[in-house]
Amino acid sequence: MTEGAGIRNGDLPDDLTAVEAGMRQAFRNGSVYDLRSGDAVVDDPHGGHPWGPERTVRARIVCWLLLDGPPALAGRVSSLKLVGLRISGALDLAGGTVVPYMEMTGCRFEQEVVLPEAHFTTVRLVDCAVPRLEAARVRTEGDLHLPRSRFPGGVRLTDAHIGTDLLLNQAIVHRDRGGRSIAADGMTVGQDLQADLLESHGEMSLRTAKIGASLSLRGAKLANPGARLALNAPQLTVGRTLYLTPAGVGGPLVSGVTPARGTRIQQFDCQGGARLDDGRFGDAVDFERARFTFTDDQELSMRRVQTPELRFLGERPQRGKVVLSGARVVNLVDRAASWPGPGRLHMGGFTYENLVPQGPFPLTERLGWVAAATAEYNPEPYERLATVLRGAGEDEDAREVLLAKQRRRRETLPPAAQLWGYVQDWTVAYGYRPGRAAVWMAVLWAAGSLAFAHAGHLAVNPGEHPPWNPALFTLDLLLPVVDLGQTGQWELRGGWQWLAAAMILLGWILATTVAAGATRLLRRN
Repeated sequence: MTEGAGIRNGDLPDDLTAVEAGMRQAFRNGSVYDLRSGDAVVDDPHGGHPWGPERTVRARIVCWLLLDGPPALAGRVSSLKLVGLRISGALDLAGGTVVPYMEMTGCRFEQEVVLPEAHFTTVRLVDCAVPRLEAARVRTEGDLHLPRSRFPGGVRLTDAHIGTDLLLNQAIVHRDRGGRSIAADGMTVGQDLQADLLESHGEMSLRTAKIGASLSLRGAKLANPGARLALNAPQLTVGRTLYLTPAGVGGPLVSGVTPARGTRIQQFDCQGGARLDDGRFGDAVDFERARFTFTDDQELSMRRVQTPELRFLGERPQRGKVVLSGARVVNLVDRAASWPGPGRLHMGGFTYENLVPQGPFPLTERLGWVAAATAEYNPEPYERLATVLRGAGEDEDAREVLLAKQRRRRETLPPAAQLWGYVQDWTVAYGYRPGRAAVWMAVLWAAGSLAFAHAGHLAVNPGEHPPWNPALFTLDLLLPVVDLGQTGQWELRGGWQWLAAAMILLGWILATTVAAGATRLLRRN
């Protein structure tokens, strides 16, 4: 019989060791088979203390028990519950159907665990040392638990189907030969994927994965600085919330509650790019206190993400980019200190309906946020911000945003158009401050009235003219459409003609800018 070969028809192997015979008996009884010594240093599955034959079983015997083991004792349910054992050889259950419950705690595996296309009820490998887990297309009716286990050669769960929960809390996973730590493309998890305090050294790939409830990476450390991505999860679907938030070490951490004494807080830390493009999230994407460490060519990419709430509350990335192009959000919860600077934020086509700033976020900084996202002039981010502010009843702030848009647009125009833009800005602020036109009109009217009171004037039709009125004459010059019956009755000479012409020109400029502003207001409404 070769190592790893199956043992069929329930036949009892004739070469069982005493340790394996004890495991067989515990399997039939459904009890825990615990071979720990009681010394924490010796029993550490990740330590260097050797484990001898007295706590070693062969992988092929474990496979025999799981695939075709003996029947349970009367009144018992057979299950494999191993604690503190060393499994020699490769545990190969590829393509098999495993009915008994399987739980291994604090065990060492000599070679990789091979589970492709196997079918389980529930599998738990808790605090185990596993060279590699190869489990593409594995199916479980219940949970797959891998907490506190270590996988130096990576974990493969491509197209796996987990019936309820996948647990990777405090697991340590290193990259495989392809550079991936966790390869779980196309994986489906019925309920939660919990990977709190996970350490991933390599690319964590969740492309097109579907998580029925929440995906928690609280306090996780994802490190792949030498490559482009540490988290590669385009087209990820999460039924509820994606948590990239802190976790409590040494005590529970409850959101919004002061941590208990002795609880150390560990932030979510990503060293390398993160890709969430085209993701769909039922409740929220939460970046509370998240830390991203990028190189100049790495980015946090959320292109075309859709979620009811984006909580962008992490630390400001010092390098790299944040890309939200095409994303759709209902509530944008953010703080000013979380966004990157100019040239490192891209928001083309980013839509949001409500702004919920955490802490001070004055309009001047919000305008800087928009400017940071538009290295080249783009009206869309300004118009989106103005629409949201207007919807919140902040009409004055909305006008300031649209005024900032016009000033930014002016920078892209040819010199003559820029000059006209400055005129519109100085006079009526592009129509967004219409009261300024009345002030200019009053100033010009008062100045003209005083000046023309000293002007020499001749009647065009002697004997058929109204009395000379400098105030009405000035007002008739300034109003380009209205005829007050003054300018056509009097003739000025010399410099007074030039002053009258200047008044007419200024009146037309004011009228044109007011009309342009009114047109913009009507079009906007």
